[in-house]
Amino acid sequence: MPLDPELAGLIALLEAGTPMTQQTALEARAAFRTLAVGFRRPEHVVPVGSVEDTTVLGSEDDLQARVYRPTGEGPFPTVALFHGGGFVIGDLDTHDNLARAICRDAGAVVVSVEYRLAPEHPFPAGVDDCIAATRDLLGRLDNFGGDGRLAVAGDSAGGNLSAVVAQNVPGLAAQFLIYPPTDGGGEYASRAENGTGYVLDLPTMVWFSQHYAPGGGDYLDPRLSPLQASSLAGLPPAVVVTGEFDPLRDEGEAYAAALASAGVVVVSRRYDAMIHGFLDMGSFSPAAQAATDDAIGMFAKLLAD
Repeated sequence: MPLDPELAGLIALLEAGTPMTQQTALEARAAFRTLAVGFRRPEHVVPVGSVEDTTVLGSEDDLQARVYRPTGEGPFPTVALFHGGGFVIGDLDTHDNLARAICRDAGAVVVSVEYRLAPEHPFPAGVDDCIAATRDLLGRLDNFGGDGRLAVAGDSAGGNLSAVVAQNVPGLAAQFLIYPPTDGGGEYASRAENGTGYVLDLPTMVWFSQHYAPGGGDYLDPRLSPLQASSLAGLPPAVVVTGEFDPLRDEGEAYAAALASAGVVVVSRRYDAMIHGFLDMGSFSPAAQAATDDAIGMFAKLLAD
């Protein structure tokens, strides 16, 4: 299927700016905030019942977090959300609308966690923070959704972190992995097919990797590449979402297939005509919004089963 024409226009706009590979981490964070937060109009903000800032335990110190509660009477499931951004950029504000959409459309209390970022805090700081935060939430679910279930969710780097958390924290109810990088050292056709011209390109992926795992990292370590885990048996049911024109498409689908082969309940869906990051592009593209609604709907069904 051809690339969605509205997304093609967005790509042209984004590629007119300075490439991330020519920016410092601080400059890239500021640019991403401008795109994700500065251009967000009030009518695009997804309404939820309430929002409050809080803290959760990290591996070394408390982490900033934000709690989104749906309208209506609980109890609700709780979802720990880990934002994307290549482990280098992104924060609670850039992923505010994704948290809101999951809260409203999955009927869940969402706790969005601001884990430490590279290069100031390279691997495994972010992983350790997300594992610690999830264990903290598991120990006090009565303060959040209250129905005894905790799921994890994340987009891109956050999908990687969610997969790693699910492998390391027993007792989770579900995992929502949105175009996750799962095998840093692997070779996949989608990286060649979609590695140029679709916003997330191969040089940018290398830039993220060099910041997150200086020196190349050990991509056989399942905390970096969750597909390399010795066993995936017994993990919580998963929804795995990929986009046709995403360089990460094939490794996300490979992880879904590996989960299914290990006996895990998996719903895997590739969205045609979509690029990396489409779950936050609904204001630009009706097709992206429809795909977003469908993906979150699948996660809602998984939580309801």
